[in-house]
Amino acid sequence: MTAITTNPLDSDLSTATLDEVRPSARERAAGVSTTVDRIASGAHEAVDRVAAAANSAAERLSSKGDDLLANRDQWLQACTGYVKENPLLALGIAVGVGYLLSRITR
Repeated sequence: MTAITTNPLDSDLSTATLDEVRPSARERAAGVSTTVDRIASGAHEAVDRVAAAANSAAERLSSKGDDLLANRDQWLQACTGYVKENPLLALGIAVGVGYLLSRITR
């Protein structure tokens, strides 16, 4: 039977001195740093794009909200005018809607 006598400490890496390993480690660290910076830059750009899209959507919603408020005032004036012109019919409609709502919610 033959015994294996190789020592794992005798490999090429174990014979390298600390001065030989440091430059290699620094190069790898620099490569990792560059990769992290590139990924961070890409993430920052993506966040900027999302923020711009959200800002645009908020501006559009604000504009639509202003339009709805203007329409609400017009509807309120129209309903007020209708009730003043037809008070008994408006009262009958209100009673009918109230009755239906009470039946639905039971």
